Amino acid sequence: MATFGPQRLAALRALWRAVTRSRRAGAPALGDRLRALPRMAAGAVSGRYPELGRGRLALVVLAVAYLVSPVDLVPELVLGVLGLGDDAVVALWLGGAFLVETERFLDWERTRSLP
Repeated sequence: MATFGPQRLAALRALWRAVTRSRRAGAPALGDRLRALPRMAAGAVSGRYPELGRGRLALVVLAVAYLVSPVDLVPELVLGVLGLGDDAVVALWLGGAFLVETERFLDWERTRSLP
């Protein structure tokens, strides 16, 4: 069974903070965040949006690929519910990264469009 060491607890706290910040008044809606993804990725790749490095963008792409891939490091068929643990960790990280990065990008866009 997975242990909750300091790093995992810190990651869960960071995700919790991102989720609570995303629910506050004035925070971007889910639709706004989803529509921002292509612009954010294009800006990161082209270098126009320097806040999201190519390495972090590559990690996000790898996390999505891992979640949709039929290949699994810890197969559910062999370990049952325990095999879902690695998928859950990746999904939690990806969810937190989505919330943090899209909010940062939308704030960046907003400040650049101000006169």
